[in-house]
Amino acid sequence: MKKFHAAALAATGMLVASAPAMAQSVDETVNSLFASSTGWFVSFIFSPFPGTSFPWIVAWLVIAATVFTLYFGFIQFRAFPHSISLVKGDYSDPNDAGEVSHFQALATALSGTVGLGNIAGVAVAVSIGGPGATFWMILAGLMGMASKFTECTLGVKYRNEYEDGTVSGGPMYYLTKGFEERGLPAGKILAVLFSIFCILGALGGGNMFQANQAHAQISNVVGDYPGWITGVIFAGIVFAVIVGGLKSIASVTEKVVPFMGVLYVLTALVILLMNADKIGWAFGQIFAGAFTGLGVAGGMVGALIQGFKRAAFSNEAGVGSAAIAHSAVRTKEPITEGFVSLLEPFIDTVVICTMTALVIIITGQLISDPATGSYLLSEGSTVIQTVDGNTGVALTSAAFSSSFGWFKYILAIAVVLFAFSTMISWSYYGLKAWTFLFGEGKTKELVFKIIFCIFVVIGAAASLGPVIDFSDAAIFAMAVVNIIGLYFLMPVVKAELDSYLSRLKTGEIKKFK
Repeated sequence: MKKFHAAALAATGMLVASAPAMAQSVDETVNSLFASSTGWFVSFIFSPFPGTSFPWIVAWLVIAATVFTLYFGFIQFRAFPHSISLVKGDYSDPNDAGEVSHFQALATALSGTVGLGNIAGVAVAVSIGGPGATFWMILAGLMGMASKFTECTLGVKYRNEYEDGTVSGGPMYYLTKGFEERGLPAGKILAVLFSIFCILGALGGGNMFQANQAHAQISNVVGDYPGWITGVIFAGIVFAVIVGGLKSIASVTEKVVPFMGVLYVLTALVILLMNADKIGWAFGQIFAGAFTGLGVAGGMVGALIQGFKRAAFSNEAGVGSAAIAHSAVRTKEPITEGFVSLLEPFIDTVVICTMTALVIIITGQLISDPATGSYLLSEGSTVIQTVDGNTGVALTSAAFSSSFGWFKYILAIAVVLFAFSTMISWSYYGLKAWTFLFGEGKTKELVFKIIFCIFVVIGAAASLGPVIDFSDAAIFAMAVVNIIGLYFLMPVVKAELDSYLSRLKTGEIKKFK
């Protein structure tokens, strides 16, 4: 599409341009400005260790998840049954302080994680790192459960409870109050840094990436049209929900998340059952690829990098975002929400991401090209395009549609719901970071909500490459600050854990159901 410039039009006397061309030029202009202004930030976050191709940020997340897993004695496996009981409401006291139930808190947090990272993100991982990236995604999900447990416990313990019944919590509060309580310096500085990165993450991964991939799937169904149109429609719907606050968000997510999750998982299960004879082979490809890999993936290291990057982007373990949602739960025992939150990476990554990857592998959409050391997207026996890592939702759509031609319509609905639920949850995360920096108040909150909706339009209009790079960078920057805090405060979590388990064992903590 030809790009029209105002200066050129004036100089040549061209006063009228076609509406489609002018509309498309909006997308191109937004993309150019966005890519040029965020490149330095992306380069810094993903810079590799000297002499290697291994990004330091991936090692940062891997090491933290390993430390928490060992420090808390593999709590993600020991506490799994009790976590289910808590979500069911067996130990819930309706008179406890907080705004939402354990289930609503989990649904709200899941709506921020179970999203396009599961659909588009997995496709990006396997298209660059090959089937082996799936293995590392699963491992990252399992270990990330311990990271999520740590941060969400702290989120509840150090939250602010207000007279009107509302609460504010998250890393910015436990970095401030927790560090002060333990006599540690720099807590306020870390809290401010986290808040800045959280706002960027909300506008990036929790907003622009979602709008971008939603537009991509809708275009796949109805035909190509300018992204800003999708953005404007999404912005209006999102604003209508988020203006009502967390209770409004929770009432929507507790209905949307189960529906969209069941819809997506059931479709994946049907496809896997139709190809049951290939499941063993697919897992063989995953395990083999995890430790060998194709040339373009950089072998094992490349598969590991892609697996952990996409798992972290999808389940956000260690990022600190979910701690903001979980802080609003009704409970007087902070550790209970830590138990509930560890279910997130399991549902998000171990279950849903793995099913997406299996469908892509089993349906034969991804094939290797030994001659070039790259992966190719195929349609039957015909190679239709080279996968460049920015295929995103198109690869997942092709995989599911290979079994059900009509699935692209179902996926379009799922993508819209995933994107919508993620955006409204991340609007809350960004809002809490915003009010931490600038103070509480309806006017201040409204300013952020308007800014958030403007970025919905920008995300839908920009191309996937710059959007996904910026999204990753902003979210991982949150993890840098958050994990520093978790290291210093994990003894607090250990004390809460030991106290709770002791009282649970003696029967002091009783079921309400």
